[in-house]
Amino acid sequence: MTNFDRKRVVVTGLGAITPIGNNLTEYWEGLLEGRNGIAPITLFDASRHDCRIAGEVKGFDPHEYLDRKEAKRMDRFAQFGVSASKQAIADAKFVINELNAEQVGIVIGTGIGGLKVLEDQQEVFLTRGPDRCSPFMIPMMIANMAAGLTAIHTGAKGPNCCTVTACAAGSNAVGDAFRLIQRGYAQAMICGGTEAAVTPLSLAGFAACKALSTRNDDPARACRPFDRGRDGFVMGEGSGILILEELEYALSRGARIYAEIVGYGMTCDAYHITAPVPGGEGAVRAMRLAMKDAGITPEQVSYINAHGTSTPANDVTETAAIKNVLGESAAKVAVSSTKSMTGHLLGGSGGIEAVATVMAIANDRLPPTINLENPDPECDLDYVPHHSRSKTVEVALSNSFGFGGHNVTLAFKKYV
Repeated sequence: MTNFDRKRVVVTGLGAITPIGNNLTEYWEGLLEGRNGIAPITLFDASRHDCRIAGEVKGFDPHEYLDRKEAKRMDRFAQFGVSASKQAIADAKFVINELNAEQVGIVIGTGIGGLKVLEDQQEVFLTRGPDRCSPFMIPMMIANMAAGLTAIHTGAKGPNCCTVTACAAGSNAVGDAFRLIQRGYAQAMICGGTEAAVTPLSLAGFAACKALSTRNDDPARACRPFDRGRDGFVMGEGSGILILEELEYALSRGARIYAEIVGYGMTCDAYHITAPVPGGEGAVRAMRLAMKDAGITPEQVSYINAHGTSTPANDVTETAAIKNVLGESAAKVAVSSTKSMTGHLLGGSGGIEAVATVMAIANDRLPPTINLENPDPECDLDYVPHHSRSKTVEVALSNSFGFGGHNVTLAFKKYV
C-alpha cells in the first residue's frame, strides 16, 4: 500500500485511570503538577516482600461505569480497561449504533491479564478443592477479556484483539489500531492498554529478577528515571485508552481532534529475555521506522515521552538510542518519563503514555520527570526535570520497550 492509499487517522477521545488521577482531567493535571502516585502497598499485606511500594489506583469505584454484578465478574484489569474506554468514548462524544458498529473496533493490550483472579483461585483450589473453583475464573483471567468486555459494553463489532507484548502491549495496541484504520478495515478504534498486576505473586516475581526499587522508606522518591541513584522500577496499575478515527469520518461528525497519529515502528532485539541490547539497536530501529512511516525528520521532533523505567540498563540504553536516531537534534529535544509519577503500568504504560503525549501536543505543555536530582552522566539529555514546561509541540514520539526485546515507537503530530 502506498502513502497515497493510506487514510489519515486522528485522536478524538481520551480516557485514563491512573495512580495520579481517575479521569483525563485529574491525570493531566497530576502530570503537570509533578504529582507523586507511589506509596506503600495497600491492596494486600506486603510486609514479607523486599519491595513494598507501588503506584496503586486510588479511590476507583467500578460501579461508576458498571453495575455490581458485572463488576464482580471482572478482574481489576478488565474493570480499568472497560471504564477508561467508556471515558474515552464520552470524551469523543462518539455514539456506537447499528449503523456504524461493524466499523468500530477495539485493541486493548495487557502484559499479564487477570493475575489476581488466578492467584485467588489457586488458593481456593489448594484449600477447598477443584470443585470449588469459580466458573468465572477463566473468563476473568484471560488477557483478551478487557477487549472482549469493552465490545460487550459498547456494542463495537469491528476488529477486536488483544496485544500481549509485555511493557510494549499498550503501544502495540495503539499502533495496530492505527494500521487497521489507515488501511480501511475500520472507521474508528478504541485502543490502549490496561493492567492490574500489583499482586503478591507478581511483586515477588519481579523482585526475584532484581527489577524493582527497594526504596521502601521513601516511596515518593523511589522512581527516579535517569537519576544516578535509581535502583529499579516501581510497579503501577491502571489504563489509558484512545479513540482513533479516520479523518474524514471524524470531520463528518464534527469531532474535536486532539492530534494526528502519523507513525508506528515495531522491532525486536532478539537478544535477551529481560535486558535491552547494549546501545539500544532495537529501540533505534523502532524510532526510525516510526519516523519514516510519519515522514518526519529528527529536526521536527519536539518531545519524546520516554519509556524511562528508572532501571540502570533501560535509561542509559534509551538515552543512547535517542542520540543515535536524532543526532545533533537530540540535544534540543525535550524528553520526559511520566513513570516517575505513575510508576510502571507494564502493559498499561503505553496507553497512559500515549494519552500524555497527545495531551502535550494538544496543550503545548510538557510533563516533567520528577526526582531527577543527580543526573547519571550517561543520561545527558533534556529530561524536563522537576517542573512542567510550556513549549510548542508539533511532533512527538512515545517509546515503549518490553521484556522479550519488544520495541514500539508511536509518532503523533499537531492536526492541521
